[in-house]
Formats: sequence, structure tokens, C-alpha cells
Amino acid sequence: MPQVMELRGEVEFWARMKPLAESDDAEWLHVAHDLDTWPGAREAARRQMRRGGAPRGRKLYSAAALIDARDRDALREMAAHGFHVRIAAAPLPQGIVVIDRRTMILTGPAPSSPAASGPRTYTMSSSPALIGGACALFEAAWESAADLTAVLDPERPRIDDRTAQVLRTLGSGVTDETAARELGMSLRTYRRRVAELLDGLDASSRFQAGVRAGRLGLSRG
Repeated sequence: MPQVMELRGEVEFWARMKPLAESDDAEWLHVAHDLDTWPGAREAARRQMRRGGAPRGRKLYSAAALIDARDRDALREMAAHGFHVRIAAAPLPQGIVVIDRRTMILTGPAPSSPAASGPRTYTMSSSPALIGGACALFEAAWESAADLTAVLDPERPRIDDRTAQVLRTLGSGVTDETAARELGMSLRTYRRRVAELLDGLDASSRFQAGVRAGRLGLSRG
């Protein structure tokens, strides 16, 4: 196989993916915005779960995967069957699958509308350098992501809308004055909320507070 090749549409995608998906002992690294990022992803996961055994798979999703109740149930089912599932703190616009650290497939941009011309494209690579770089980025994102069980735990810590807005400003790089003005708060109130967040998360810096909030899967109440 060439080190890099383009696949056009779902037919070509599955012609290449199917032989790889049928392996019972392959290691899978899976990145997706939501459960619709990859064609047939739900059914492929169901087939693997029906075969039994503990899949060697790690799945990393954006928080968008949690919006629909049916998708949350699907993720719970995956986790119950041995998949390791985490939710990334930041959006994941592009999908990546790495199989046994030897083959990688990236999704192309989705058509802008149903009427858009041409099928969706995928890039398949066996380049060790490209795969190594993708795996390194995956591991970094995986370490900062929150485990699915923590995110969906009904007793996990929650924060109100205003505190969530303050939390988002901590990693934006804006000054306290700008953040307070954008949120419609006084500078004193903004700084008090920041101090409360740092104390509540036992964080010594604003950056650390953002990282810990992501790992805890904090969400609005």
C-alpha cells in the first residue's frame, strides 16, 4: 500500500477498513467529534461487542457526543463492554483512527450541505512518521480528557452558568478587565469568582484550574 492514499466515499472507506475491523486483537485509537463522525461507527462497535472479549480500544470524543441521550447510552454500552472512553476538554473537529499503530485514517471535511458535490474523502497512511506524530497528539489529548464514567456520574461536581463562563475565560488569554467586561461583571466580582474556582479545584494557577476542571468533567448544573 502507498504510504499515503486518498479514499473517496464510504464504499472505498469500508473496502479498506473492513479487513482491519475484523481483527479481534488489534489495538485501536479512535478520535471523533461525535458518533456520526465515522460512517457506520455504531454498527462496527456493536459487531465488536457481539464478538465478545475485551476490545483493545480507546475512544476519544468531543462533548458533542453527550448531547443526545441515545448516544450517551451507546457510549455507556461501549464502556460496559471494555472500551476505554474519554471526553476531551476541547472540541475534536477531525476524526482519526489508528490501528495497531501501523495504519491511520483521517476524515476529510464533511460536505457543507446534502447538495454539495462529491463524496466525503478520507486519507489513509502507513507512514511511521505521520502515525507516530498522530499517536503522540492522541496521548496528550487522552491524558487531559475526562473518563466517561466521571463525566456521566450524576454526583460529580457541577458549576453554575456564570462560574462556567468564568472558567472558560481562564484559558482565553484575555485580561481580567476584558473578561469582566465581556461577562458583565465588576472586576472585583470576576476576581472573587476566579479565586473561588482556584480554591475549589485546589489549583495553584489559572492554567492548572482549567486542566483540573477538564479532567473532572465539570459541567453546568
